[in-house]
Amino acid sequence: MRVVIFCGGLGVRMGEATERMPKPMIPVGSQPILWHIMKYYARWGHTEFILCLGHKAEAIKNYFLTYNEALANDFVLSDGGKRVNLMRSDIDDWTITFVDTGIDATIGERLKAVEPYLGEDPVFLATYGDGLTDAPLTTMIEHFEEQKRTAMFLSVRPAINVHVVEATKDNIVRGIENIRAGNVRINGGFFVLRREILDLIEPGDELVERPFKRLIEAEQLIAYPYEGFWAPMDTLKDKQYLDSLVAAGTTPWLSPGRIAVVPEYLP
Repeated sequence: MRVVIFCGGLGVRMGEATERMPKPMIPVGSQPILWHIMKYYARWGHTEFILCLGHKAEAIKNYFLTYNEALANDFVLSDGGKRVNLMRSDIDDWTITFVDTGIDATIGERLKAVEPYLGEDPVFLATYGDGLTDAPLTTMIEHFEEQKRTAMFLSVRPAINVHVVEATKDNIVRGIENIRAGNVRINGGFFVLRREILDLIEPGDELVERPFKRLIEAEQLIAYPYEGFWAPMDTLKDKQYLDSLVAAGTTPWLSPGRIAVVPEYLP
């Protein structure tokens, strides 16, 4: 099943880092977060990727064009350095399609731009280039197939520590509650989609706003609630948290069953 990854945005919330490189190339540990996202999908057997490029596309292309398996894996060096025997391979079974979808294109427009590369598969996967999860992808796909709807997204609790305020018209506070303690759920950015979604995207559309509204009206959109690991990389603090997981050898998106430590800035 093909995996579409949206890699073309400016990532302005990461500040100076995205002035030098596209957000998906910001490292988590020693590898870009894009590599981690792709490894997550590959762990579930999905190794055909379509990258929707835009901002600093050349950085992503160059990373894979010059990728050295030996730098990411253990190996045995022999014959005076002439022979390298890898202990395990990394991305050699991946197929990656690089598509320049424009600097200013919306997510919907980027998805439409890669339509010719989706092949004949009736269902495909999609995600953004800045978030990680250990959600059970095979189970998600099976649930989606059973429901026979057009689109599904991972539904998670917000990874922020803020308080929701309930007040009267006169601004008398009636309640205040941590957003993560309530029933608030958000779009986690991991999608399972049928090709029919492409027919609902018009010029200028983002993916979630207008197309999803049309799906809601037709009762063709479902959510997959998940309580396990999910983490965005929207800020420097988010990156530091993900770096700490890699440093501790606790990477749930790569290692099934590994428990991630909740970061200090979350409740």
